[in-house]
Amino acid sequence: MDHTGFPRPIDAPLIADRPDHTRWLADMDDKATLEEGRLGLYDRFDSELLHGEPVIVTSGDSGGWTKVSSPWQPYDGSDTGYPGYVRTAHLQPVDSTSLDELPAGSATPTVDTFLDEARTHIGLSYLWGGISPKGLDCSGLVHYSLRRLGILFPRDGGDQFRACEDIPIDEARPGDLYFFAQPGKEIHHVGIVTGPERILHAPSTGEEVVEETMPPQRLETLTKVGRIRQLQ
Repeated sequence: MDHTGFPRPIDAPLIADRPDHTRWLADMDDKATLEEGRLGLYDRFDSELLHGEPVIVTSGDSGGWTKVSSPWQPYDGSDTGYPGYVRTAHLQPVDSTSLDELPAGSATPTVDTFLDEARTHIGLSYLWGGISPKGLDCSGLVHYSLRRLGILFPRDGGDQFRACEDIPIDEARPGDLYFFAQPGKEIHHVGIVTGPERILHAPSTGEEVVEETMPPQRLETLTKVGRIRQLQ
């Protein structure tokens, strides 16, 4: 989904009429410069759409791009979901589909199945805007793991907190979400609680998905804990 300054020349495989996501990632990983690598997507690339994910067209084709919203990625209280642009060639008309509910999940949505699903992505390389098993960012790890369980859950960290029950930090338990922010700033990071001061997350520094004792620099910006209402 398009954002200011996107695409870069290196993004050509992703926006081809027949996109090659694997080559796109490999090309970025071959580049030594930050600008051309995965972290160069920061503030250029908002989110991905998965194959077969429904969208609502909100504006017609302009230069090969179509403005859409994604109802399976709740966003900022919108009724239509995450907004952005996709290549027109990547869209296919459908007669009907459910826009307000996901297909049945891979397992009953419980704290344990949520943690099990999230842990399958440990070691996966970070991808800004990523919401697939090929690459995840911090909120993408939460969003995709819940989507796999059939739970419709926001895409971004701030919206994810607003969708949760607000829990005192000292009452956090496994399956809750830790949220991080600088004083007076918006939430910039989210991770999954796995134990006292233990976190499963995709570090926003671009490292791989990891489960670890929370580093001191994270503790300094820990600001909220949210409990996911749909988990049993």
